[in-house]
Amino acid sequence: MRRTVFGPDHEAFRRVIREFIADEVVPVYHEWEERGHVPRAFYKRLGELGVFGMEVPEEYGGAGQASFRFHAVLTEELCRAGVSVGGASVHATLCLPYLLAYGTEEQKRRWLPPAVAGELMTAIAMTEPGTGSDLAGMTTNARLSEDGGHYVLNGAKTFITGGVQADRVLVCARTAPPSGEDRRGGITILVVDARSEGFAVGRALHKLGLHASDTAELSFTDVRVPVADRLGEEGRAFRYLTENLPRERLSIALLAHAQAAAAVRFATAYVKERTAFGRPVAAFQNTKFSLADCASEVSAMRALVDQALDAHDAGELSAADAASVKLFTTERSGRVIDRCLQLHGGYGYMREYPIARLYADNRVTRIYGGTSEVMRTILAKSLGL
Repeated sequence: MRRTVFGPDHEAFRRVIREFIADEVVPVYHEWEERGHVPRAFYKRLGELGVFGMEVPEEYGGAGQASFRFHAVLTEELCRAGVSVGGASVHATLCLPYLLAYGTEEQKRRWLPPAVAGELMTAIAMTEPGTGSDLAGMTTNARLSEDGGHYVLNGAKTFITGGVQADRVLVCARTAPPSGEDRRGGITILVVDARSEGFAVGRALHKLGLHASDTAELSFTDVRVPVADRLGEEGRAFRYLTENLPRERLSIALLAHAQAAAAVRFATAYVKERTAFGRPVAAFQNTKFSLADCASEVSAMRALVDQALDAHDAGELSAADAASVKLFTTERSGRVIDRCLQLHGGYGYMREYPIARLYADNRVTRIYGGTSEVMRTILAKSLGL
């Protein structure tokens, strides 16, 4: 079916991005995976290409595009090639919107131009070793100094995408203890300079997938953070996180759909070339029916994410809507990719084949941004249950 969410500008961007990925990412991607991160110089290339500035207003060095659709195009093209750009996705789709929405004019002028250029990379630190989905249970804390000029930050975070290379980290910390009436209050976002004394990057975490993405443990020991580096109002971070979660979950849904679509493409090409018992694997009825089912599921995912893109750009994507689209696409994409890997036989288990990377990379979509179980809880609540 014809898609209507993308216009001529999006398709022109798609052509540029597709060529860029083919020329500058695919040939060296295996090196990035072995290294465990994307080279810093590449982030500057993304900055030159305008990837980080798509939604940033022109006065801060961006293109001033209000639509999320350009990010969707980028996601689709990366998955089509079976690659990723490490922590750059979190920097562009999660961190910069926080700075835009809650930063002061002084902060925006200080941070956004270098962030758009890829010279200043960001990460966001919410999850802690003892708290995953229950963000209100975080214990990382920040105490305001007696003179009111800075916070003293202590605690630890884990599973921080881009944490190894980040120059600034948006750290969620308790500036006041939780109350019995409101466990979610008292959390504040501090934009912490990674060069600060007491800021430490722990071990780089070795993950099942996403091998080109640096993911780290971070710790803070009496880190001094100027009040001028607080993002938004003190104690309001949970509300800020809640406001941005639909966008984050939409970005994960877009990724899951794009991964599933890429898996069908890889499997279709493979079964046409591979032979078994003297016939192309594509000639067997099981192959045809499996790929037909997969293609149908991808079409359903596409219809849902396209509708969600429209709702997001219209400012109408609710928390329940975002939970629904994330739950559906991540659960279905896992099934589609598994079936496509099966059609590769033993070669599907080899990481030199893109389908193997997709299989490993996709699994986390049902965990981060809120687990599938949390999505079901949100949807059940929206039904009055």
